[in-house]
Amino acid sequence: MASKDTDEQNELIARNKRARHDYEILETWEAGIVLTGTEVKALRDGRANLTDAFGIVKEGEVYLLNLHIGAYGQGNVFNHDPTRTRKLLLHRREIRRLIGAVERQGLTLVPLDLYFKGGRVKTRLALARGKQQHDRREDIKKRDAEREIARALRHR
Repeated sequence: MASKDTDEQNELIARNKRARHDYEILETWEAGIVLTGTEVKALRDGRANLTDAFGIVKEGEVYLLNLHIGAYGQGNVFNHDPTRTRKLLLHRREIRRLIGAVERQGLTLVPLDLYFKGGRVKTRLALARGKQQHDRREDIKKRDAEREIARALRHR
């Protein structure tokens, strides 16, 4: 029952819809993001785009690249760079696991969601393997078949 309470407190900012289409999601983590003040205010306005974002592991730390957070309207000269590299906050054992998966197995870190949780900005980070074109086609065929079955059962 505690999970329902925490789910209701999560306020979704942005979702990466292309991630589930282009990648096979193997495992997910929740990570905090190091942000500046104008970035948080811009996120409260909903100015975020996760489409091209991806994670890298460098020198024992995880960073998020190409996350676009638009400029804050009242930010004037103190505004941030929209696509700067942002550090992700994870536990050391989680980072070690990611290092092994990304470097040895050739997997990719992809952000799925960006949301507020208890006043802090979090991201759901996924360890993913890129899908080939034929894998995407199979997924589309499977979805269409399920839709046809549901339609046939509904008309009975």
